[in-house]
Amino acid sequence: MSDTPNMPIRWPAEAIWEAVEPQLPGFTIEVLPSIDSTNTELMRRARAGRQEPILLVAEQQTAGRGRMGKPWRSEAGDSLLMSLGLPLAPADWSGLSLAVGVSVAQSLQPQLPEPGSSTPTIGLKWPNDLWLTGDHKLAGILVETASFVSARTHGGDGQQQAERYVVIGIGINVRAPQAEGLSTIPGSLQMLDSRWDAPQALQAVVPPLVAAILAFAQQGFAPLQAAYAERDALACREVGLSDGTAGLAMGVGADGALRVQTAAGVVDVTSSEVSVRPKAGAA
Repeated sequence: MSDTPNMPIRWPAEAIWEAVEPQLPGFTIEVLPSIDSTNTELMRRARAGRQEPILLVAEQQTAGRGRMGKPWRSEAGDSLLMSLGLPLAPADWSGLSLAVGVSVAQSLQPQLPEPGSSTPTIGLKWPNDLWLTGDHKLAGILVETASFVSARTHGGDGQQQAERYVVIGIGINVRAPQAEGLSTIPGSLQMLDSRWDAPQALQAVVPPLVAAILAFAQQGFAPLQAAYAERDALACREVGLSDGTAGLAMGVGADGALRVQTAAGVVDVTSSEVSVRPKAGAA
């Protein structure tokens, strides 16, 4: 049942802990009624030497941040606001935010709607957003890392891989916010199903996400390339990049780079703000 405004939110913390702790020994969950930003808080703790695996959930954020420092504010119950912090030492960090996006999208919508269905599809907008059909922004992802943990030896090759503390922030609209002042039309889980609420979304997302992150640390993004392509919201669309380059989005590479067909040829984009030309007839 959906949560009701002004009623306490019942979070499934124990069930999530039981599912995750075997994968992440020492894992804890903390729920706060209000905070400036879950990502900022976990980064503060990491700087103070607290680098344990933790899920921090806030019912309300007063200074949440999205990509490029854009604000993400929400009233209690309107959004799922969470950050997952853990030490991680992948062989290659490239594509981590895409791997997170794939996991979240699959958890919230395990099966893609049939062609012609009136049910919106959860798509992935490179590199950090989840969109619903019609370019409605459903969720944002913010990944931050800090090298506070000493290098350790991993694997059988004896190579040293720097283990960092990574904080993965996710904000998902449960109820659509007001669109005023937003550059992208907001979407919400309740556009998919009116029964969605924040606790249900948390339980659906977190255990598979932890498994996906641990798999990413071992295998990188390449095994997820095909799954990403199934939900690629930019495929074959005209895009503009923050450096002034424009072209046709041609999917992502095995390293998670956005491939763009430009007048000068195909370029691999690894870091840029991407703007999208609206589809004809899009709302």
